[in-house]
Amino acid sequence: MRVCLVTPEPGHPLLAAAAALLEAAGHRVESLDPGAVDAAPADLADVYLLKSKTPQGLDLARELERRGAPVLNSAAATTLCQDRTEMAELALRAGLPFAGTRTYGSLAAWAADEPLGGSPLVVKSRHSRRHDLVARVDDDARLRELADAWPQEPVVVQEFAPNSGWDHKLWAIGDRVFAALRRSELAPEGSGPARSLPLAELPPGWADLVLRTGEAFSLDVYGVDLIDTGDGSPLIVDVNAFPGIRGQAGAPRALAALALARAAG
Repeated sequence: MRVCLVTPEPGHPLLAAAAALLEAAGHRVESLDPGAVDAAPADLADVYLLKSKTPQGLDLARELERRGAPVLNSAAATTLCQDRTEMAELALRAGLPFAGTRTYGSLAAWAADEPLGGSPLVVKSRHSRRHDLVARVDDDARLRELADAWPQEPVVVQEFAPNSGWDHKLWAIGDRVFAALRRSELAPEGSGPARSLPLAELPPGWADLVLRTGEAFSLDVYGVDLIDTGDGSPLIVDVNAFPGIRGQAGAPRALAALALARAAG
């Protein structure tokens, strides 16, 4: 089989380890940097792994799909996960326990029109990307500070849900689920390194919830960020297409197996 990695970083640990497994089994692995090509190659690979969220990467994936190539994840599913408004709407339609979300055209306009009230809020960039805005707002002073720094940023606003201060980072590759704990970036201490978590230590039903989320979003390789709001009650706060999934034993083998399965149709 020919497997192609659509990414500017083929040396990413998950991709590199999966590629090594595939090559050891006699398969051919290539990489394609969407920022360095003008169009999809004429000779298609058997399957493409889309680990790029740039406009060029998404356009390339759409062209590959138009020509009949299987792409993991699809361009449509990847694009949806970049828009936190659409993400929340889809999750709630699917009956998933997703954080209630309001959308504003700019942070400055929202800050000028609506006083905070008494409850803390979480403010995020509407469009998910590296170094985007994710912040807890407890008072008007903090809101003004953010509005001065990000005045034209389209944002989503969510009620802050009391929790333990730890995020459950759950990932899926096909039907395989992996888990880790990481201090929330909204915690006073700030986020830290993730530590792996055996699935047996998850509250009941959480692994199934991850798979339901993937089905609702039509994702093959994805992450779901969950917080425990008390007594194991989960709240989804984010969904990511093709995250890094670093340091998870078995993840490269799962990715290699999924690529081959999709290549075989």
